[in-house]
Amino acid sequence: MITGYAIAVSACAAGIAVWAFVLVVLHREPEKPLLVGVGVLEALLAVQVVISVVMLIGGGEPGSMLTFLAYLFGSLLVLPLGTVWALAERTRSSTAILGVLCLTVPVLLLRMVEVWGGASA
Repeated sequence: MITGYAIAVSACAAGIAVWAFVLVVLHREPEKPLLVGVGVLEALLAVQVVISVVMLIGGGEPGSMLTFLAYLFGSLLVLPLGTVWALAERTRSSTAILGVLCLTVPVLLLRMVEVWGGASA
């Protein structure tokens, strides 16, 4: 894990979450710019997967391989699945769902960094 990259992606996710919650306060449905932001965040998470796989192939060893892989692929799946759920009904609540989804990303990345550093569960 590259901690600096995880921090940068977490900051991006937090920024998008704040943006989503501002739209909730303004009673707005998810708009295209917010969805583009979520897409960019997903691309950043895909890069994190590539970085992690390269580091694993290069001999890196997380504290618990299974836990690390679960967080790694879970972080990649949470946004697309949640976005489909949010867009099934485009309301103010959909925007809130996107905000909460974006807040899960820093938590998942923090756990990945901890597990990579030697935490076993």
